[in-house]
Amino acid sequence: MEDGLADFIISIIFICIAVSVPLIGIFGGRISEYQHFRSLVRREEESNDVIVTQLKSFPAANHSDQPPSIVYAETVIASDYLKTLLAKIRGIFGGEVRSFQKMQERSRRETLLRLIKSAREQGYNAICNVRLETADVGGGAMTPGKNAMPMACILGSATAYHASTSR
Repeated sequence: MEDGLADFIISIIFICIAVSVPLIGIFGGRISEYQHFRSLVRREEESNDVIVTQLKSFPAANHSDQPPSIVYAETVIASDYLKTLLAKIRGIFGGEVRSFQKMQERSRRETLLRLIKSAREQGYNAICNVRLETADVGGGAMTPGKNAMPMACILGSATAYHASTSR
């Protein structure tokens, strides 16, 4: 009788661990992603005073002693194991992998904020000719037979310049 009870308790413990580990991964990843999105929103609001355009020219340029300068930024955001597993399952049945879309969005927004920060550090208040490019740093993670992790890598460049403060 005691052996049966011990086996039952061990089985319950194993089931609890098997259920709790993925739940911790799900909630931990979601919380981290949510906090990053909140940080992005806060930092975007703080950088509203910087003019950002994709135009090749310098809108509202204020010719000063400091000439325009190129700024660069790069962001890599990796997927977690659970998102990767769910994406591979989704790949079998087809459809959009929304978790990877969120990863790309986070990476793009973070790169743009880093471009703005770099321009501000150099004393500029505007950036134009913003270019965002993707790069594969995960080694083709969705290719069958590979164990690489999917990553969203965005490379950004822009021209920083001084703009007149009246909009």
